Amino acid sequence: MTETMDISDYLAQGGRLTNPANVPSRYRAELMKIMATFVDSELAGAAGFAGVINAGPGIKERIAAARIVLEKTDNADKVLKIMGEFGANTDRYVDHHPWTDRLPRDTAPGASRNAHDMRLSVLNYPLAGWTDAVVMNLLMGLAVGVQLSEFLSSSYQPFAEAIREAAPREKRHTELATEGVERLIRQGKTDAVKQSVAYWWPRVSESFGTGVSPRSDALKAMGLRSKSNAELHDAWAGLASAALGKLGLERPATLA
Repeated sequence: MTETMDISDYLAQGGRLTNPANVPSRYRAELMKIMATFVDSELAGAAGFAGVINAGPGIKERIAAARIVLEKTDNADKVLKIMGEFGANTDRYVDHHPWTDRLPRDTAPGASRNAHDMRLSVLNYPLAGWTDAVVMNLLMGLAVGVQLSEFLSSSYQPFAEAIREAAPREKRHTELATEGVERLIRQGKTDAVKQSVAYWWPRVSESFGTGVSPRSDALKAMGLRSKSNAELHDAWAGLASAALGKLGLERPATLA
């Protein structure tokens, strides 16, 4: 039995890797895709919120937006350093894509701008003001929480440790968004909130990808994933529906 097969068996049994030198080639490729998606999404998300900091109606709101920008950028930096250990050009990486670029607002959900930009598809759409940014942050924050839960037990230990640092920050971003939506509703902006929910729900939904992925079983065997896209999507939909319900809102009735 080859060394690669031995490692495959080790991973399938729940083993952990800690060093790039011990990583099989396919494992490396899949891990790098996962990390690149995280880094690109954090940088694109930070760039989007940087553009709405000064749209915040008060100092507290602007501090919250600035905090999100800072912490998402720092989260990206931690994982980018791990990618650097695998040979990624970290100095070039941040300037490789225009993180502020977005598709036209009316583009259908699920569209991508650039095959080499690994950000989640929802981050290809522009924010339309403060209310829109807060609603997007709530729905997407819940999605991020579900998605990061997959990586807390990643078989690549340094990545799992980086996610354990990032996850509480992302949870706090979602809490800030919930507080922001509550404030908007108290201010009589319920209709605007509902319009943003209707816009962002299908776009966040699409960020989970297709229900059945041909890579799913392989990723599970490598210890890089444990749930299917459909399972993650359904978990998010349940959490998001409950969160909206507590705010006196409903998920869009005609959407999955």
